[in-house]
Amino acid sequence: MRSDDLGNLAKFMTVAQETSFTRAAAKLGVSQSALSHSVRRLEEKLGLRLLTRTTRSVAPTEVGERLLETLRPAFAEIEDKLALLTAMRDKPAGTVRITCSAHAARMVLWPTINRIMHEHPDIHIELNVNSGFTDIVSGRFDAGVRLGESLDKDMIAVRIGPRVRMAAYASPEYLAAHGIPLTPHDLQKHACINLRLTSSGALYAWEFDKGGREIRVKVEGHLVINDMDLMVEAALAGHGIGFSIENHVEHHLASGALVRVLDDWCEPFDGLYLYYPSSRQPTVAFRLLLDALRYRD
Repeated sequence: MRSDDLGNLAKFMTVAQETSFTRAAAKLGVSQSALSHSVRRLEEKLGLRLLTRTTRSVAPTEVGERLLETLRPAFAEIEDKLALLTAMRDKPAGTVRITCSAHAARMVLWPTINRIMHEHPDIHIELNVNSGFTDIVSGRFDAGVRLGESLDKDMIAVRIGPRVRMAAYASPEYLAAHGIPLTPHDLQKHACINLRLTSSGALYAWEFDKGGREIRVKVEGHLVINDMDLMVEAALAGHGIGFSIENHVEHHLASGALVRVLDDWCEPFDGLYLYYPSSRQPTVAFRLLLDALRYRD
C-alpha cells in the first residue's frame, strides 16, 4: 500500500466521523473538492462504495462501517506510537557511546555515569576504554575524551575536569640508591619507565615546563610499557622513575610509597574535555550526560 492510500484512508475516517465533507475539509485544512476527490479515488481503487452522500449529510455504508472498525484501532495504535516517539525526543533515553582512556573513565566519567544510570534507567551508556586516539566519527561514537591540548579544531569541546599537572616519581628505595634528579636533563642518567603510545607506536617524550620554558626529554630505561597502571606498579617496585598525570598517583605520593621529583618543572595545563563533532545533533540523553559532566569552577 502506498503512502497516498494511507492518506486517503485517514481522510475517509475524518469524513465519516464528521458526517460532512465541509467540516472534515476544515478540520484537515484542505479544500472540499480535493477531499471529495481523495475519497472517490479510494472507493474506485477498492471497487466499493464507502459513503452515502445526501444534500444534508454523509454516512458510511455497511461496507464503510466495516472498514472503519478496522481502521479505528489501527490508526489509534499509530497515534500512540507517534506520541511515544515524540515523548522520547524530550525524555532522556537511548544509547550514548563514548571512547576514553582508562584514567578518564575511572576518575571523571564513572562517578557521573553511575549516578545518571540510577536516575534515568532508559539511558544506556557504552564506554570504549583504550589508551589510543580513536576517530569518533568513523567509529560512530557520540563523543570522546581527551586532554584539551590535543583536541581537533572541528570539534565542540566541553571541559569536564580541572587543570592538571604531570608528576615524575620513584620509590624511596630507588632514589636512595640512585639520587634525585634536579633538572629534566638529569633523567638521562636514570632508569626511566618508558611509555609506548598506542596510537602511534612511538615512545612518549616526557614534557616539562617551568616559567614558560618547555623541555621534551627522551628517557632511557630497562622497561617499556603501554599501560599507565603498570608504569605505576613498576615504579612502586623500584624499577625506575615514572611519569604520568598527578592524580593518577596522588594516593601513592600521599602515603609515601612514591616520592615526587622535578615538582617545579610540572606546571598546570588544560585537563580533560569531552568532545563531539559540531555537525552532530546531540540527543536528549547525550545533553543530560554532557551537562552532568560539565566542570564548574
